Amino acid sequence: MILLYFVIVVLFLLLISLIAKLVNRKRLFTSFIMLFVIVLVLAAGFILDSTKTRNVANAVEQIKYWFQSPIVKTNTFLQDNFDLSIIKIKDSILIDAPIVNQLPELPRGCEVTSLTMLLQFAGVEVDKMTLAEKIIKEPSTYRKENDVIYFGHPNDGFVGDMYSFHNPGLGVYHKPIKELADQYLPGRMIDLTGGDFQELKIHLSDNRPVWVITNTAYSRLPESKFQTWQTPNGPVKITYKEHSVLLTGYDSQYIYFNDPLTGVKNKKAPIKEFEDSWVQMGSQAITYLN
Repeated sequence: MILLYFVIVVLFLLLISLIAKLVNRKRLFTSFIMLFVIVLVLAAGFILDSTKTRNVANAVEQIKYWFQSPIVKTNTFLQDNFDLSIIKIKDSILIDAPIVNQLPELPRGCEVTSLTMLLQFAGVEVDKMTLAEKIIKEPSTYRKENDVIYFGHPNDGFVGDMYSFHNPGLGVYHKPIKELADQYLPGRMIDLTGGDFQELKIHLSDNRPVWVITNTAYSRLPESKFQTWQTPNGPVKITYKEHSVLLTGYDSQYIYFNDPLTGVKNKKAPIKEFEDSWVQMGSQAITYLN
């Protein structure tokens, strides 16, 4: 944008200078030369002011970030006084986030339990049962006709029974989870869904855990583990292996997370396999801004 600005200004001044010479108006020519110098000084001041807190390493990360993740750029523009581009991606990070176990009360409540951990880390006093009650519910009932399953869409609300395996159910995806989180941190929640895995590292490097959807194997699942449901909003491909955890860190080999199902804090899995499972589940993730 700055480069384009300079090009336009230079072309404009060159044109005016040419006209001034042709009409032999030396004063006009001198005035525009002075104006050009003033513009250069102001622009230089603007550039120095905007980059005074950035070092060379951060500048490199910024270039990578802008080219790799358009979604991060959009979210950056939407958030006042918060510039993700100046955050340096660390080689490793491990965040001390609270661990909350979904069992025994919420056999299918991994999503709201992971959200509980995220909100508690952000300083919100809330428990998993409150979030389980408040999460929007998808009202469709399970039925199967001619080998076709009809049920709800997880992005429209929690599907089925969260409190027991005795009744049909599955879980909930990122949209209702973010809407619920917005009630506690209005204007601060950010939906990272559809972005690059590198984007999650930016937020982790800034000491903020990330809520994600993965699966219980933490690696890419075979197609045999998936089935298609017909929902009021169209077909959706689901797996009963769907799971949600709270990312707390990473290093060169592993991703670390709080697992609400086992109650293990900073559990680890091979980072590449975990990334594959995350992408397969729709690259769903949310976190908050400070």
